[in-house]
Amino acid sequence: MADDKEREELVVAEYHRKIKEAFEVFDHEANNTVDVREIGTIIRSLGCCPSEGELHDLIAEVEEEEPTGYIRYEKFLPVMTEVLLERRYRPIPEDTLLRAFEVLDSSKRGFLTREELIKYMTEEGEPFSQEEMEEMLSAAVDPESNSIHYKDYIAMMVVDES
Repeated sequence: MADDKEREELVVAEYHRKIKEAFEVFDHEANNTVDVREIGTIIRSLGCCPSEGELHDLIAEVEEEEPTGYIRYEKFLPVMTEVLLERRYRPIPEDTLLRAFEVLDSSKRGFLTREELIKYMTEEGEPFSQEEMEEMLSAAVDPESNSIHYKDYIAMMVVDES
């Protein structure tokens, strides 16, 4: 029993270290606060992939009652620790991503054109912003063929869980 408790304490201590490290990157004034607009980047750097709606809910949870535009470390730490312990907002598994691309690639070519990808990502589901679209295209599009070979793209973006 004591071993489990010790193990959990070690896990929590390691999460606290990682959270503090990620937070400090954006704490430009070294005053234990970050701009609220950086919270998504911090959360994603910790291996979590919340949707925009989930991110909005998380920010609401850590914001001051009267929002200041800044998030305090003391409020962020317990919420983010719980998120990591519960393994919330895990990345989508590689096989699920592959199936999703294969559905979009109805002729089974193994790639999507740049135009197809833009259409799907901006007109379906939770649409990408212009900035998100440009970021994805810069990483995904093969400049020679102007297409996305999705198996290569998935392999590049999948997070190693070990």
